[in-house]
Amino acid sequence: MLNFIKNFRNDEDGAVTVDFVVLTAAIVLLGLAVGSAIGGAARDLGNNIASNIASVTVAP
Repeated sequence: MLNFIKNFRNDEDGAVTVDFVVLTAAIVLLGLAVGSAIGGAARDLGNNIASNIASVTVAP
């Protein structure tokens, strides 16, 4: 039983996978936070651009 516990403690298989999953989740959450932070401002800017384009008259 002690050998099993020692081998289990020293076994590092899968550690990279766990790190990758944690880092990927952190990156996704950071992207969502940034997207939600600038989403409203980007929408407002798009609406301003659309209204400016719509108000321009083109000479024939």
